[in-house]
Amino acid sequence: MAFFVLGCFLYSSICGFLSLLAIDGLNNQYYYLIYFFAIIGFGAKEVMSQKMNYFGFGLDDAFILGGILSLLIAVGLSFEQNYSPNYLVVIIVMAITSSIAYLRYLNRYLALFACVGITGSIGYFVFDYLIIGKTILPFVMMFLSGISYFIVEKRLKNLTLPYYHKGLKLIQGFCLILFYLAGNYYVVRELNFSLSTEYYYNGLSPEIPFSFLFWAFTIIIPLFYLFYSLKNKDRMMLWIGFLALCFSIFTFRMYHHVLPPEVALTIGGLVVFAFTYFSIKKLKYKETGLTFKTDRFTDPNAFANLQVLVSASQFGLKSEAKVEDSPMEFGDGGFSGGGSSGEF
Repeated sequence: MAFFVLGCFLYSSICGFLSLLAIDGLNNQYYYLIYFFAIIGFGAKEVMSQKMNYFGFGLDDAFILGGILSLLIAVGLSFEQNYSPNYLVVIIVMAITSSIAYLRYLNRYLALFACVGITGSIGYFVFDYLIIGKTILPFVMMFLSGISYFIVEKRLKNLTLPYYHKGLKLIQGFCLILFYLAGNYYVVRELNFSLSTEYYYNGLSPEIPFSFLFWAFTIIIPLFYLFYSLKNKDRMMLWIGFLALCFSIFTFRMYHHVLPPEVALTIGGLVVFAFTYFSIKKLKYKETGLTFKTDRFTDPNAFANLQVLVSASQFGLKSEAKVEDSPMEFGDGGFSGGGSSGEF
């Protein structure tokens, strides 16, 4: 993290220095200078990767992110329409650039940027350029995420380049989250309202068409995630399923206040406690399948070391071991050398 901050300062210092030298001679064509900043970012990243073997070091991350950001700003300024950037072009460039950068440098955050760029490009195109785009946008996002998930799943089973595994798993997680949010009742209703002209005049969002379909989706999908993840031992889907279930409860509470908040929280806490307690009791001595045993891929001493470190920092524990004195005495010698008194 420290090297990333240092890289940001270094990259911004280079760009600032070049701006002071060249800004007077560019007049209104200053976005050419921003293109040059992007070239500096990509070039420095390439040099660090090839010559210095930097990968995820912090400095290289700062330069590649700075290069992508500079390119997006320059593209936005180049394709301005009525003093407003063409967001579709910017998002498409983000998707293409991030995809190529991920395939070249394997940084997982670049895969995430590529997913956001591709999703944003398709969503923006559907919403702005199709007559019924506002109506079908949730279904397009669900279709996109579902198809992408199964394509990545198939790719993972036949993967010949193992260093792409983590990036593909990240894309799978993104598809699961997008699929749930695209059909979540709260997201669809509030996003639909925020994109309408009534948003600026009325603070209450109206009911949406096919609301029963989105309510069913909001309730069923988290349960499906949990069941499927437990059956296939997919930890990432399990965590996403838990988070989706919590968000579904939040969605229900937003529009249906059945119980006071303190009563609902108390009952929810008791249910979670009971479920956790009986799950631990059932899985405590199970050796295969779904078990409560320690994960073999984690360091068994990591938690114990953390406990010792926290205890030492909180209570000021110090080592009681005392170094024994050396049996050989030095100093005040009668001969030349260190500590001698100068006598014979």
